[in-house]
Amino acid sequence: MPASSRRGFLQQGAAASAGAAMLSRATRAAAANNALSVGLIGCGGRGVGVAAAMGGISYVCEPDRNRLAQAAKKFDVDSSHAVTDLRRILDDDSVDAVIIATPDHWHAPAAILACEAGKHVYVEKPQSHNFRESQLLVEAARRNGVVVQHGTQSRSNRLLADGIQLLREGVIGDVLVSKAWNIQRRGNIGHQHPTEPPSHVDYDLWIGPAEYVLFQENRFHYHWHWWRNFGTGDIGNDGVHEIDYARWGLGVAGLPSRVVSLGGKYFHDDDQEFPDTATAVFEYPGDGAIGHRRQLIFEMRLWSRNMPYNVDSGAEFYGTSGKMFMSKRGKVEIFDERDQRIEGATPKEPLELHAESHQQDFLDAIRNNRRPNADVEIGHDSVALVHFANIATQLGRSLEIDPKTETIRHDVEAQTMLSRKYRNEEHWAIPSGV
Repeated sequence: MPASSRRGFLQQGAAASAGAAMLSRATRAAAANNALSVGLIGCGGRGVGVAAAMGGISYVCEPDRNRLAQAAKKFDVDSSHAVTDLRRILDDDSVDAVIIATPDHWHAPAAILACEAGKHVYVEKPQSHNFRESQLLVEAARRNGVVVQHGTQSRSNRLLADGIQLLREGVIGDVLVSKAWNIQRRGNIGHQHPTEPPSHVDYDLWIGPAEYVLFQENRFHYHWHWWRNFGTGDIGNDGVHEIDYARWGLGVAGLPSRVVSLGGKYFHDDDQEFPDTATAVFEYPGDGAIGHRRQLIFEMRLWSRNMPYNVDSGAEFYGTSGKMFMSKRGKVEIFDERDQRIEGATPKEPLELHAESHQQDFLDAIRNNRRPNADVEIGHDSVALVHFANIATQLGRSLEIDPKTETIRHDVEAQTMLSRKYRNEEHWAIPSGV
């Protein structure tokens, strides 16, 4: 970000935004009627699942007309509210909020447009395809006074929240290191060539602001995750969940000062552009004093079924007097400094969770004028690690970060990779300021 950092922008705008915060069109409309009107943008499996847990779906949007029809039927949406262009939803003042469950390359552009239209936003993880878009999304949310919930639902998980609070209360002493992992056997997407897109797909809308490439089956539905033009690899797909609660438990905010990441394609011989194997390390300096520095480690092996603690994903926290393991799969285990299990630990002052699910927390935050559990700025600090790790792995060298200016020091090429290339033409969804 140029001279004024993201946090500088937020501080400068704090006084102005205090009176306007949460007073968007959507909030004013919701105040008159407790029922919220929600539009679903992206009707794949994840989007439909999030929408089903949220309710109040009045619009569905999807460039694949087969998926669109299925979603309209599921949510009993009138045909006039089943659209392929998301602008139809954003132009309707009766819509209070949107769910964005598109491919990654649409997450921040669609979310920013929604913020500017005064809509509250539930955006699936990762909240951006690249670092710069995440900065712009934070700014758009604050400027327009809307709620933006990041889809890292562990932030609304009671079991994990209790574990985090135990860490805060010192159950294993001072937590100096956390280690997260994503271990699973991913499928091979093969080697393919471009073909004509299916007749029921508006491929130009699907591409949106990304660089235009010809349609290819193994970079379309779901497989787009493994292509740099559209996705963020599995570290941004699954790994961001574990990175988020590993960072939460480590107790760090803002950006790390140093990133080291090694990896590549060790197993899959296919068209995937992202690593199937990687180890990333992030160092948080604190004030530099001994005892104040922190380290977060992330491991990814997408060809293995040998999982720590018999779960595909989780995090360990290493403290000065013990260790904790937790997983979003519903497991928390605590050990003292001699590796003896600590049973029955409960937090003295449990963290307050306002709703029973991440989706309901989003709706409650809108109704009660508050920040959600996975606020957009929390999301930014977590997805930053995804983007830094991908850059460091791709370049094969470590990164030095300036947390205050949110820039990469002494590496022009890496700094350029904090953003992306967009379509040559002036596409309407390219965010201003990229």
